[in-house]
Amino acid sequence: MKSFGKLLWILGVLVVVVAGVAFWARPVSFFNGITEARLYLRGVRSNSVMVAGHRMHYYVDGPIDGRVIVLVHGLGGRSEDWSSLEPYLAGEGFRVYMPDLPGYGNSEQPADFSYSVPDEAAAVVGFLDALGLKQVDLGGWSMGGWIAQLVALGHPERVGRLMLFDSAGLYEKPAWDTRLFTPQTPEELDQLDALLMPKPPKVPGFIAQDILRHSKQNAWVIQRALATMLTGKDATDGQLPKLRMPVLIVWGELDQITPLSQGRRLNQLIPQSQLVVFPNCGHLAPNQCAGDIGPELIEFER
Repeated sequence: MKSFGKLLWILGVLVVVVAGVAFWARPVSFFNGITEARLYLRGVRSNSVMVAGHRMHYYVDGPIDGRVIVLVHGLGGRSEDWSSLEPYLAGEGFRVYMPDLPGYGNSEQPADFSYSVPDEAAAVVGFLDALGLKQVDLGGWSMGGWIAQLVALGHPERVGRLMLFDSAGLYEKPAWDTRLFTPQTPEELDQLDALLMPKPPKVPGFIAQDILRHSKQNAWVIQRALATMLTGKDATDGQLPKLRMPVLIVWGELDQITPLSQGRRLNQLIPQSQLVVFPNCGHLAPNQCAGDIGPELIEFER
C-alpha cells in the first residue's frame, strides 16, 4: 500500500509537470479550453452548419422557443467573445446564436473567400437560412456591427431589432496604424492592447509569444478583410437613414478603435436609434463592461 501511494504521488507530480509544460508552450490553447469548458458547463452548446459549401461553427444558448438573437463578432474575433454578455440574454429567455464568421474561430478558412464585409454579411444571411431563422434580433460588434448594418439594410424583413456595439461602417479613415491588427512583435501587441482597452494588463512574455504565433497563422484573413474595408466602398453612411427597425447603439466612452464620435454620428444618421455610452470602457466594452451593458440590452429587447 505504501508503494502504491508513492506511485500515485509520482503520477500526480508528473500530471502537474506535464500540464505546466503544456501551459507554458501553448497558453492560448489553455485559455481557450477553459472558456469552452465554462460555456459547456453553463449549458451553451457548440454546433456547425454548412453555408455556401463551407462549415460555419456557432454556439447556441437559451430556451428553444425564445425570441432569437444573433450576435456577430468583430475583426480577428470569435464567437466566444460574447461569453460575458450572452448570459444576460439567455437568462431572460432569449435564444442566442453566436456564429464564427468564415475565416474566424472554429469555422472554415476558405482560400477563395474575399473576407469582405459584404461577403461576410451574405454568410450571416446564409447562416440564418441554414437554420431556418426567418427573423432575428441582430447584434454586431466592431466589424460585426458593419456586417449587421448591411444585413439589416439588404434584408430589413429579417431583422426585428438591431444592436450595434462600438461599430465600424462609417466612411472614416482610422487614426491608428491598422497593421497593429496583425502584430509581429511583443511591442506591437502592447500597442494594440492599449488601443483596445484602457489600462491594459501586462502580458507575460511566453503568453505574448503564443498570441503572436496565432496572429501569424490568421494574419492573411485579417489582412484580406482590412484591404477591402479600407477602400471605403462598402461604407454605410448614405444608407443608414433607410433603417426602420429599432436600433440600440452601445459604445465605450474611451474607445480608440472606433471613437465615440462615430457612435454619435450613427445616432444622428439613424433617427429611431438610441445611443448608450459607458464610461471607463473601451473597444472591448461588450466583454469587459458586460455587467453594465447587460441590463441596458435587456431593457431594449423587452
